[in-house]
Amino acid sequence: MTLTEEIYRATAEFPKHELYGLTSQMRRAAVSVPSNIAEGKGRHSAPDFVRFLFHARGSLLELQTQVLLAGRLQYLSEEKCVGLGECSDGVGRGLNALINRFNAGRPND
Repeated sequence: MTLTEEIYRATAEFPKHELYGLTSQMRRAAVSVPSNIAEGKGRHSAPDFVRFLFHARGSLLELQTQVLLAGRLQYLSEEKCVGLGECSDGVGRGLNALINRFNAGRPND
């Protein structure tokens, strides 16, 4: 949730012509991460939960790419890019740990 809040704050400063472009895409990807985790948690099986964790990780990777692009376009300062990158890396580590925990002992699909 913290990463999502930070993305909303950061994109509020983007140029207005990006409102329906990069701003919207970054916000959707950022919201998708915790939303997929929550939806997966509401499922009644570990395989379903893991599937949603993979969706969350995909959205996170999409968001990380968009943060890099925003930095290259100079919509974000280098300092802000680094901070968002560190926060997103932490979320990624947590997702990977959850995926590994629920996949332990399961045969590869």
